[in-house]
Amino acid sequence: MRLLVLDAALSRCLAAMVEEERVLMERVHEGAHGQAAALPPLAEAVLQTDVDAVAVGVGPGSFTGLRTAIALAQGIGLARGIPVIPVTTGEALVAMGDPAFPAWAVTENRRGDLFLERPDAPPCVVAEAALPRPEGLTWIMGDGAPRAVARMRARGWPAGLGDARRIEAAALARVALRRLRGEMPALALEPLYVEPPATT
Repeated sequence: MRLLVLDAALSRCLAAMVEEERVLMERVHEGAHGQAAALPPLAEAVLQTDVDAVAVGVGPGSFTGLRTAIALAQGIGLARGIPVIPVTTGEALVAMGDPAFPAWAVTENRRGDLFLERPDAPPCVVAEAALPRPEGLTWIMGDGAPRAVARMRARGWPAGLGDARRIEAAALARVALRRLRGEMPALALEPLYVEPPATT
């Protein structure tokens, strides 16, 4: 199956053509700003053949980035008559780790706090000092992982620093394919906001 992968949740936006989990073509715009203008041409550059579905990151993450990626994915899906599969930031980050070990995703929210995604709880915003204690050794993924792991280890908690900092297209596609096959619960195609936007 061939997927168009779109993501603008964190500090860059990407568009990629992925066959199963193999990236055929990818375009990336670095930086947390300008995603609304940058993502459509990235998608146009990689969308040079038929695709079976669109996979899109739905957050938590940048308010503008999420809205841009989801709107673009919906437009392409509607125009081509193909499904659009949502993937959370945490699902994509955790998919980059070893599935044999528990993992959390911790990402920066640009206000000094952290977005926390765990498999046993809804995504939430948490202050660094209020991070919960893992029950056992847990790998922490995401751009907020170094800060979170330093705090956890200072308390003697069982936290490992995972390698994944930013979402990769292949990982997002991996989760989307699992959701498409019914191996993961359905998810609403809407931005996963866990706090009010910084602007009105």
